Amino acid sequence: QLSDHLSANSLYNRFQSAYRPGHSTETALLKIVNDLLLALDDGNVSLLALLDLSAAFDTIDHSILLHRLHHDFGIQGTALDWFSSYLTNRTQSVSIHCYTSEPAPISFGVPQGSVLGPVLFVLYTASLSTVIEKHSVLHHSYADDSQLQKSAPPHQIPDLFLSMQKCIDDIKSWMTLNKLKLNDDKTEAMIVSSGRKSRSLSFSFPDFITVGCASVPLSDSVKNLGVTFDCHLTMKTHVSNLVRSANFELRRISSIRHLLSTDATKTLVSAFVLSRLDYCNSLLFGCPQYLLNKLQKVQNNAARLVLRVSKTDHISPHLASLHWLPIDSRIQYKLSSLCYNCLNSTAPDYLTELLRIYKPTRQLRSSSDTSILCIPTVRTHSLGQRSFSYAAPTVWNTLPYEIRSSNT
Repeated sequence: QLSDHLSANSLYNRFQSAYRPGHSTETALLKIVNDLLLALDDGNVSLLALLDLSAAFDTIDHSILLHRLHHDFGIQGTALDWFSSYLTNRTQSVSIHCYTSEPAPISFGVPQGSVLGPVLFVLYTASLSTVIEKHSVLHHSYADDSQLQKSAPPHQIPDLFLSMQKCIDDIKSWMTLNKLKLNDDKTEAMIVSSGRKSRSLSFSFPDFITVGCASVPLSDSVKNLGVTFDCHLTMKTHVSNLVRSANFELRRISSIRHLLSTDATKTLVSAFVLSRLDYCNSLLFGCPQYLLNKLQKVQNNAARLVLRVSKTDHISPHLASLHWLPIDSRIQYKLSSLCYNCLNSTAPDYLTELLRIYKPTRQLRSSSDTSILCIPTVRTHSLGQRSFSYAAPTVWNTLPYEIRSSNT
């Protein structure tokens, strides 16, 4: 009932992607990377800050939460009494072997392992968006992870840092008032620029940002929701990390391959290797082919392990027999699926608004295809054409009409 109420009245924070149907870490990262790539395509640089909360679910003040549920989300009467009953008069104790401590009352926090607890946390922090937007800073959240980004021409970098610093200071103050705590040591920051632009920067700006009492140095790469961003968004570091972790899993499975059936090996490889190759792979569209070839080699080795195929055998027939799409096709399939969701109102609004149906200036009698998307104009192949707003329509428009017009 709560989810239906929030959705029907558009009460969710539109840039909070956790615990919502159709939203995921991948959709959140697609929006973030889309904005960064388009900023680079326009010749700007961006300051990206990743904030982390300490024990976020455990410090929520029940009275503040109930006040917000009533005044911000229109929950009242019996429904509000339900939430009050759910939150209050809880106790906890610690059990070690046969000893159990005396029950202690829980005055703060929501149950993190519950279905309702995380949703209540999202509602508790929803008003933080208003604080951030005052500084004209783009933001996106996934549960207690928040990303801040702001772009500007290179000559305005000092102003960029000043604006971001004021925003973080206000966030810190808001957190204190709401009994939440930023994890200063886990905060990361990075300047994102094109390789050509970075060589011309004067670097007359601070090499750190201040979060509370901590000075957070600028990094060459940051890990965001499981994906590693480097300072030029080349995805080289991410692919290298991905290949290393996937090969480690392949070696582990290989060590017990003689004990496994083909089906069992395929299941293990799908769970531990292919899942890694597929995670947020839509971000790799338009990356240099040599990077995708590294991932393809991992998939080829996985297929050889499952089917016990010699390294000299041609791999394409074996991939087909396993029904495994090659890496390039997996990326296009993911983008096409996300694009379909956008056109059928099952994707986040922040992605849907990046796509536009093509409407010819002159309606031709023979043209009844209303599923073609507009492809925006961008300046660079290596940056602008990798953005979701360009990549998704490009892939979608190449699909056959019967697929694009399908109602499932």
